[in-house]
Amino acid sequence: MQHSSKLPHVGTTIFSIMSALAAKHNAINLSQGFPNFKSDQKLIDLVSKAMNSGYNHYAPMRGNLELREAIAKKTELVYNESYHPETEIVVTAGATQAIFTIISTFVKSGDEVIVFKPAYDSYEPNVELNGGISVPIQLDASNNFKVDWNMVKAKINERTKMIIINSPHNPSGTIFSKSDMLQLEELTKNTNIIVLSDEVYEHMIYDGEKHQSACLFPGLKARGFVVSSFCKTFHNTGWRVGYCCGPKELIDEFLKVHQFNVFCIHHPTQKGIAEYMQEPNHYLHLPQFYQEKRDLFLSLIKESRFKFTPSKGSYFQVLDYSEITEEYDVDYAKRLTIENGLASIPMSVFNTNNLDNKVLRFCFAKTEDTLKKAAEILNKI
Repeated sequence: MQHSSKLPHVGTTIFSIMSALAAKHNAINLSQGFPNFKSDQKLIDLVSKAMNSGYNHYAPMRGNLELREAIAKKTELVYNESYHPETEIVVTAGATQAIFTIISTFVKSGDEVIVFKPAYDSYEPNVELNGGISVPIQLDASNNFKVDWNMVKAKINERTKMIIINSPHNPSGTIFSKSDMLQLEELTKNTNIIVLSDEVYEHMIYDGEKHQSACLFPGLKARGFVVSSFCKTFHNTGWRVGYCCGPKELIDEFLKVHQFNVFCIHHPTQKGIAEYMQEPNHYLHLPQFYQEKRDLFLSLIKESRFKFTPSKGSYFQVLDYSEITEEYDVDYAKRLTIENGLASIPMSVFNTNNLDNKVLRFCFAKTEDTLKKAAEILNKI
């Protein structure tokens, strides 16, 4: 049978490659972004209770209303902004499905989508699948991945359909400032550009910084989607429950695709999360929780040969190995896994033309014991 691939340049993801390598060599896996500690038993019990109470059939297409109301309440509490739970919020199969559906809904053949590199690896294939053209803007690692907004302005034209932003940023661990968001708001004013704001790490932000959600900026809120994830927030990456918020006219279009994509999401999980969210501290405590893990990890490796700037958000820490070896980062990441027993993610795979800045990404959403063992390995290199 002959066929032509719609994604001819896409192979196995680096996450699968490094996790498989870690398993094969019994290495500590700080590559893929998932916690290795247990979920809150209370949340698990609430989901089980929902199953036993009969919430085992289709949920409403937009999502369980109690959960949408809880999302609206959280948005008001954290950002003092509102989305209507009946018309402006949709529960999705993780943030990944929300992102895919937003792009599929609005990007047509020949449309351009601006993507900041290094970028999470689902953005550009989604654009390509829908006939769009990715317009990459490479961020400079030596300048702490700050956006050059003059470069963004130069890339915007009549074919620009969408700009995808991600803050806190995966994989760099940096965040967008208020100034960044204001400049984006100004650049998109009086245009038809849609802003897709990937905010799955919104509750993982450190050193007293405030997450600059797109919903805080009227010009961005009116033209964009905010996407987030309970998988990240509540340490259950396998549950695949997320959501997106946006103005009614954009959500109405989103639903036209969503209904033929997944239609609805696992109902008892939605019901359990909705009840769990009645206690705001379940998400408000996360900055302190993860900052303590970041600080522990960095304190343990401060005498190592790796260089770093402390992560400002997400649960990823970038380490510069340029004083250790000149190896291509993919090769070094593999060797570090095989020979030293520690798996990470090479950053070049997220960059334009696989630009190699000699940096690796490590996930610190791990137990204290795991972080200590990882630090011991790094300190011996």
